[in-house]
This record gives sequence, C-alpha cells and structure tokens, in this order.
Amino acid sequence: MPIAKRNRHSDAGRARPVRLGYKLSSEEQGPRELVRLARLAEESGFSFALISDHFHPWTDRQGQSPFVWSVIGAITAVTRTLELGTAVTCPTTRIHPALVAQAAATCALLMDGRFFLGLGTGENLNEHIVGQGWPEAEVRQERLLEAMQVIRLLWEGGNKSHHGRHFTVENARLYSRPETPPPLLLAVGGPRSADLAGRVADGMVGTDPSAELIGHFDRAGGAGKPRYAELTVCWNKSEAAGRRLAKEVWPTAAMESSLSWELPLPAHFEAVAELVTEDGVAESIICGPDPKRHLAAIAKYVDAGYDHICIHQVGPDQAGFMRFYEREILPRFGARASAA
Repeated sequence: MPIAKRNRHSDAGRARPVRLGYKLSSEEQGPRELVRLARLAEESGFSFALISDHFHPWTDRQGQSPFVWSVIGAITAVTRTLELGTAVTCPTTRIHPALVAQAAATCALLMDGRFFLGLGTGENLNEHIVGQGWPEAEVRQERLLEAMQVIRLLWEGGNKSHHGRHFTVENARLYSRPETPPPLLLAVGGPRSADLAGRVADGMVGTDPSAELIGHFDRAGGAGKPRYAELTVCWNKSEAAGRRLAKEVWPTAAMESSLSWELPLPAHFEAVAELVTEDGVAESIICGPDPKRHLAAIAKYVDAGYDHICIHQVGPDQAGFMRFYEREILPRFGARASAA
C-alpha cells in the first residue's frame, strides 16, 4: 500500500492524498542551475516545487542567492506541469508588498494556475540590507498581516489606495493580473503563526512534523486547506559521506531556530557553524542512501497531517538524489517518472 494512504488527517473522514515536491535551494544553486533542476524535477515525477527567496545565503559555503522572481520567469518556460511556490517571500521590508503583488500576479499569469505565493515574516539576514532595522517578532507579524491585505487589495483589480500603520499605497492598479488570484500561503513556526495562517491564508508552510501545529491551523480555520512541509535530506552513496556533506553545506540545521531570524550576516552563521557537530546536524537531516529512513522521515510529516512534503536535498549531486527518489520513493506516492 502506498505510504500516502497512511495520512489520517482528513475532511469528512476521507484521507487526504499526499504529494511530494522538490526544494529549489536558491542559497546553493545559481539561476541557470535552478531552472535546469526545476525541469529535471518535473521529469522525475515531483508534482510541485518550492523556491527560497533570499538576498544572502545562510553561509558563504552555500555561495548563491539569485533574484527569485527572474528565476521563476525562466522556470515557466521550461516546465509544463510543475506547480511552484515561494518558500517564503518576506513582503514587508526588502520589497514593498505592492511590488510583491505585481510580481506574484505576473508569475501566476505565466504559469497559468501553477503558481502560489508563500509569505513569511523574514529573516534579518535578508531584510536588514535596506537599513530599516529589524523589529521584534510581534511587529514583524503585524507588518506581515498588513502586507497581505495590500497584496489582496491590489489583486482585486481597479485603482486602489491603502493608508495603514506600516504601508502606504496611492492610486495603484495592477493591469496584468490573473482572473483568479494565486493561493496565498503563510509560513508557520509556532502556535501563533499557525493560528494566523488558519484565519487569513489559503494554506500553510511548516518545517516541524507537529500535529499540534496542524491542530492550531485547523481550529483557526485551516481545515481543508493545503499544508506544505519542508524536509531536509542529504542523499549520498554512504551515510558517512552524507553526514560530512550535510555538516559542511547546511550546518544551520543544528542551530537554535531563533538564530535564523536574528543573525544579520552569513559570516555570523559561519561563526556559529564552528560550534556545530556532525552528529547534531544528522539529528535534523536524513543522511545516506537507505530508502527506509527517507520514507520514515516523510511518514512523520504525513502522520502529523501534512499533505505536501517538499524534499530539500543538500549538496551538489541533485541528479543522483532525483534518480534515487524516482526509483525508491516517488512510486510509493503514486508518482511516476516523466510526468510532464
């Protein structure tokens, strides 16, 4: 029986189907490589992809950070079925929400229903660059909520103005916009953000296989809405090699979560990485070639109630990872190769 049948989180008693996606890591790959990998993910049988929206990578070792909206435009030209969403865009500091609304509307038109917009409160790493400071968490959430209001206002069409506490829009009209706006998802990191996502968003994006968070999301109004999760792995020909590579490329997996929001420079993450151990990273990242371990990790998210699990492969051998998932993992979810 396909592992997808294990999900017991359902509407009206029906099991929700589980879909697997691929993470386009803008921190690790340049723009041309991201476009190539999106095409390869579609051909391998992944049904959707999430793409990170960063100005800086987490560490200098990761080494990349292209402008996500240009990359998405190129991806539309080389894919036909792959759904794509940002995971996630911060619409409050580095980019004004009116421009996010325009960028997302354009992507939705190009992808003809295959694009969705994931939003979050952002990280100091990416947002401090415009010199507007980094406010406390409550203010960041307040800004995010108002930014969502601006985006949806402009997606309605017509001449619009907004005069809020954090943002001003004067006589703005989106001339190029889809008839049906793209879904708007929110990143969830705790009960408060899960409640917010359930109330105001079309879905959620999380990283923790927590049924409690899903419960908050559902009770706040999220029941029946899609819930996306990101799972980081490091497939390699041996577990030992995967562990070494994971520690080298993605040491942030073993760092205290608040550091991801607060540290302003990749150099700061590099300094903290000196204190991270290989064992610590391997506690958060599934390493090696054993399909049972990959399936067990996915099952934790399925059992928590997620219905979209996006796999982030750490390291340069993305093609090897996709061959492994095409052969060993995707068939368990009813996916088949050459889905395009």
